[in-house]
This record gives sequence, C-alpha cells and structure tokens, in this order.
Amino acid sequence: MNIYISGLSYSVSDADLNALFAEYGEVSSAKIITDRDSGRSKGFGFVDMPNDEEGQKAIDELNGAELDEKVISVSVARPRAERPSFGGGGGRGRGNGGGGGGFRRDGGSGGGFRKEGGYKRY
Repeated sequence: MNIYISGLSYSVSDADLNALFAEYGEVSSAKIITDRDSGRSKGFGFVDMPNDEEGQKAIDELNGAELDEKVISVSVARPRAERPSFGGGGGRGRGNGGGGGGFRRDGGSGGGFRKEGGYKRY
C-alpha cells in the first residue's frame, strides 16, 4: 500500500518517516520529497507498506497525529495525474510562418509568434 503523508516539518527525514511507520508493520520504503534545486523538503512524502491491513492501521492512527510539532495528514496515495505534454516549439521559422511554441494537451503546438502576421492560433 502506498501512503501519502503531508504537513511534515522540514526537519523530518526519510529515516524518521520509516521509524514512525515501522511501529505499524513492515515498511518497504519511506521517502521525503525534496526540491530538486535546493534539496529542501517539500513537506510531504510517501511510505510503501506491503501489507494493506498494516498500512490501513497506520493511516487510521496517524492521520491527524502530531509529528515534530506539526499535525500531519495521512492517506492512501492516489495515482499520479497525467501531466500535459509540452510540444517544444520549432524555432523562429525563417520566413515560413513561424514556429509552434506553447502547449496543448494532445501534444501538438499551441500557437506561437508569426513574424509576418502576429499571433497565430492552431
């Protein structure tokens, strides 16, 4: 069972999260999500517990609990939502009407600047 934990103090580590959930059963992994540029915690994380009953007990008992002077929220993790694809543009277009730019959810270009005619919508 994949478990989502939010409201974490920035000082909570992977090991702290692992130790907290290990009180309820076997923990396969515990990961605090960090900012890729600064490395600082984003205040949430995920714990994977192979036994669903143990995972549900941890959720029931830890949701709303205080950890490191902050109240945490604990729930079953939802699958990651599909993100829109960003169609990369196509450059300036040297006299042929300009490049794409922008984005559309279907993966195509969402519009762009045209030198001779201003903004073009697709």
